[in-house]
Amino acid sequence: MSSEEGLSSTITDWLFINSWWLLLPFIMLLVVAAFIVAFVLLLYMISPLISPKPLKLNGAHVVVTGGSSGIGKSIAVECYKQGAFITLVARDEAKLLQAKKEVEKFAINDKQVVLCISVDVSSDYSQVESVIKQAQEKLGPVDMLVNCAGLAISGKFEDVEVDRFKSERRLNSQKLMEVNYLGSVYPTRAVITTMKERRMGRIMFVSSQAGQIGLFGYTAYSPSKFALRGLAESLQMEIKPYNIYVTVAYPPDTETPGLAEENKTKPLETKLISETSGVCQPDQVAKIIVRDAVQGNFNSSVGPDGYMLSALTCGMSPVTSITEGLQQIVTMGLFRTIALFYLGSFDSIVRRCMIQREQSKAADKRE
Repeated sequence: MSSEEGLSSTITDWLFINSWWLLLPFIMLLVVAAFIVAFVLLLYMISPLISPKPLKLNGAHVVVTGGSSGIGKSIAVECYKQGAFITLVARDEAKLLQAKKEVEKFAINDKQVVLCISVDVSSDYSQVESVIKQAQEKLGPVDMLVNCAGLAISGKFEDVEVDRFKSERRLNSQKLMEVNYLGSVYPTRAVITTMKERRMGRIMFVSSQAGQIGLFGYTAYSPSKFALRGLAESLQMEIKPYNIYVTVAYPPDTETPGLAEENKTKPLETKLISETSGVCQPDQVAKIIVRDAVQGNFNSSVGPDGYMLSALTCGMSPVTSITEGLQQIVTMGLFRTIALFYLGSFDSIVRRCMIQREQSKAADKRE
């Protein structure tokens, strides 16, 4: 072999060896892609085994607390449209009777019934247990419980009366933890035993986007809604083996009497921050919430902002579909980046309002 042939052979061998190193990243990428595709296909194959069977509302007994107005009444209407029997629970008997008339307009058959029960679901568990028993005797076991009773109070931390944070009851004092948290604990406790015995059921907690992110003005309200998330996650782990599924709904600002009352005391900062996501209609919110509860989805969100918040705050919350889990994994980084811009905007709003307030005080002193 001549020296030229030897040199050519050496160069060829060197190029062959190094070409493999150049191709190695692409080969690894193909292997990873193939693995991901195979993994996704496997997940889709087993997903029917872990996804709950949808609840049929036709002929089902649905109990709605806070059902005399707002989102609660709209949820009752949506369920009634699908053939459910409804028990409306709220404090104001006059509003309940009016709501009953409105819901009955949407009957799809002559057998449907709307039952009204006036009780404060947050005051005395024995009373709540008694009215739930009464409802079950008339309309049968509860198939779905919608915990929608609640109220909102907004205001700066130092301006909110301390009593508003407590769970004890005093005359003419509305307590957020009592209504928003215990008002969901008591009805749930009253139906859970029967649901376990029947090995079926849906329990829905209507929280709020303020139950996913703490915002200015909600130092009293947000904790009471955050508490529902902890209750729901713990409860879901206990009752999932019994084929009972929990849904936590996180509606944004919705045009209801409750929002109108809240706006009376809402600080400027809170108003400006809330305006970034707009106001939804109760019928729109109800359709989404009922759909998610029927499917057994743990999270129920409304709109792009709601979807992003649910993905960002999913943490260790359960999933009821592989698709949901994959979406959370894929979108987490992007949504966190977007959320940082939102947080920066909110901080800027609070800072500007503080500066304007201080300048106004300074001007008043000079006068």
